[in-house]
Amino acid sequence: MIISRPTTPPLNGNGGKNYFSDRIERFKREDMTDWSSAFTLLDTMETFFDSHVDLLQRKLQRHSDRLKMKAEEALKMRDFSVAGDQIAENFEKEVKSFKLKVSSRMTKLASSWQSAKVVRTREKISFFFGVMSLLFSALMFGLAPQWVHIAYTVQGLYLLPLRAYIYKKRAWHYFLFDLCYYVTILNFMYIWFFPGSPALLVACYCLSHGSLASAVITWRNSLVFHDQDKVTSLFVHIYGPFSFTVIRHFYPNAEERFPALQELPHLNPLHALILSGGIYLVWQLLYWKFVLVDRREKIESGQRTTSMSWMLNNKRGVIGKALCSIPPTTRIPAFMFGQLIYSVVTELPAVYVLYDSPFWSGAFLIFIFSVSVWNGGGFYIEVFGRKFERELEALRKELAETAQARSGRSSPTDDSISTSDSSNSSPVLDSHPLPHIESGSEPNFSGIQMKTKKEQ
Repeated sequence: MIISRPTTPPLNGNGGKNYFSDRIERFKREDMTDWSSAFTLLDTMETFFDSHVDLLQRKLQRHSDRLKMKAEEALKMRDFSVAGDQIAENFEKEVKSFKLKVSSRMTKLASSWQSAKVVRTREKISFFFGVMSLLFSALMFGLAPQWVHIAYTVQGLYLLPLRAYIYKKRAWHYFLFDLCYYVTILNFMYIWFFPGSPALLVACYCLSHGSLASAVITWRNSLVFHDQDKVTSLFVHIYGPFSFTVIRHFYPNAEERFPALQELPHLNPLHALILSGGIYLVWQLLYWKFVLVDRREKIESGQRTTSMSWMLNNKRGVIGKALCSIPPTTRIPAFMFGQLIYSVVTELPAVYVLYDSPFWSGAFLIFIFSVSVWNGGGFYIEVFGRKFERELEALRKELAETAQARSGRSSPTDDSISTSDSSNSSPVLDSHPLPHIESGSEPNFSGIQMKTKKEQ
């Protein structure tokens, strides 16, 4: 089969020109037709996708709005819970700050009470009342002995509650269960409630002149007027025997105020020792049960201190050495038995001598009081002397260091060096005269010479 070719158009004349122009025009028309159909399809696709995209966007917008609403509600609930937690935290913070303010205020009050100025004022007040109490007691003894037991009661009503408060604050309140306070309460009971009881009179007189008075020697009570604690201890131990000495020997018409004296013109030694010993045993059993047994753990742990534990720790004393030599298992019974023997022995002078003799009763009180005065003098001399000695030693060292620093300076002819030395020196040393203390191994108070030095 033979394919015939199309005939070649002629190239000459107008016929060739028209042929190509027709072909080009037809090509242009076909090409425009194809692009126009393509634009129509794109427009259709654009319209289709735009509508679907718009619908999808609206769905997403609605979904996002719902999510936002849920999130806002959740945030609101969380804000409420957070606000409640913040309120609780703020309340706790306010409570803590209030507690801190109260505690700081109490600390400031305690520190102000312990400050030097307040301590000096308190010591002056204690010194004043101590001296005035001694003076009024001496005047009452000579002028109105019937007021001595009243002064005893009034001072006891002030000093004993104050001691209970101070000892409780310092965790020393187990000392308040000792025999001396027990006897003091018995004395007040006899004076104001049972003045007609011979048994109570015998017990109070013997115990006051026995264990109470001898405690001035045993516990080394000191007449230190500026120390409230020492004044109270001396009052407890010496004013009881003083009051009963006045009641027995120097009270005018004592039988009318204290009827028990009519039945006891003299003491039966055996009866008096048994009666006072029985009263002592009652106290000793109560002390053993409620202190040494029921509160053993606190005492052994060191949280509380008793007279026995204090003596046991004081290994320099005779009683402390004796207690340390006793095994711990038998130490408490031995201490209780030793206290009983001590109480009976110290009552012997009152039973055999003091009850019948005003002279020896006065001599006994003077002896006990002189022991307290001697201890007080030793306190003032030793304590304040040692304190002054330490201050003098510190001052001597300071002067030695100052002299050494001055000896190491350069010659004063150099103005610049002199100026720098004067600027580096202490203004206190340059502007005030310093005392000269002679050197020695022990401070010599008579060797202190105060000399003024004029600046050159």
